[in-house]
Amino acid sequence: MSTIDRVRRNSRWLASRLLDASVAERFLIAVAAIVLSLVISSLVLVALGHDAGLFMYSLLYGAIGTPGQVAFTLRKATMLILAGIAVAVAFRANIFNIGVQGQMVVGAFTAAMVILGVAPHLPAGGPSGVVLVLLGLLAGVAGGAAYAAIPGLMKAYADANEVITTIMLNFIATGLLFVLVDGPLKAPGAPAPRTVIFPEYAGLPSLILDSRSFSVLGLGLALVTVVVVYVILTNTRFGYDLQTTGFQAAASAFSGVKPKRTIVTTMMFSGMIAGLTGGLYVVMIVGYFQDPGVFPTFGFDGIAVSLLAANNPLGAVPAGLLFGGLAASGQYVDVNLAVPKELVSGIIGLIVLFVATPELFRMAADRFIPGGDRE
Repeated sequence: MSTIDRVRRNSRWLASRLLDASVAERFLIAVAAIVLSLVISSLVLVALGHDAGLFMYSLLYGAIGTPGQVAFTLRKATMLILAGIAVAVAFRANIFNIGVQGQMVVGAFTAAMVILGVAPHLPAGGPSGVVLVLLGLLAGVAGGAAYAAIPGLMKAYADANEVITTIMLNFIATGLLFVLVDGPLKAPGAPAPRTVIFPEYAGLPSLILDSRSFSVLGLGLALVTVVVVYVILTNTRFGYDLQTTGFQAAASAFSGVKPKRTIVTTMMFSGMIAGLTGGLYVVMIVGYFQDPGVFPTFGFDGIAVSLLAANNPLGAVPAGLLFGGLAASGQYVDVNLAVPKELVSGIIGLIVLFVATPELFRMAADRFIPGGDRE
């Protein structure tokens, strides 16, 4: 066997192993990637004259060092888990929903409008707060689904590229809602575009961690969503139709599935979760609807979470925690260490790159290696 043939054979073996890697093996790969990225980051810091040990300690402390840091990490993780699932649902059907950010913004808007519209008709107090939160979250789900149906219909019945349509709908949602919140819906006297603040009782209590912008109930909702979505994708006819339509549309149609309808319902399912993300954002974190242009980019960050999770809803939990911890660590290091902000962002980007690279190779193997050629 020639050297070239041996290299090809070994490359195919490695790609097939990545493709067929178990959940435990993927977890070990991710851990190894994190360790490698931290080693390289330490070398970079030492070369630039910084204390690598202090920096690494600060990364850990910034994520979980105090109850406030833990709350910050879990708040970010909660939103990223939901956004990652929204992206993963569409990706599982081979649909690239890049519009989760816009669907999240619309969900946040519909949730805020329902809460502000219903609140004056209910007595003040805890029971009314529960009703308002539930109605707001349901409205967010409905708003996200309705907005996601637009690119779904365009893809199914007009063969429009969903990447282009969802990206453009992000801009449309941001622009139109800014006009509303900076105009007729703007709170009187507010220095920045936003609605009036929700009633104090229309929110989620922190319960465990003393934080005004994080509640374990929100994290619990995200985890329940993970389980529900996983069961739907793996144990229902809809989940089977969703995946087969995306990758074998002709075969699925032959078996009785209606591909066009499934494309629309898949986008709406993804949009429901994106809308829930937006609804939870306004209910748990801010307590009003603000300028869409300053919304956190959870919808775009969810793409990275979904990639790291291999489009598996269960994998979105550790992926969301990792990215949430990195966000908290980056903020802490930027404020408390004499390290340039750009260097902090670069190191965090390196960590993300090393963690995501194995999954990129796995996805490449999935696309280019036929099932019969795996060894």
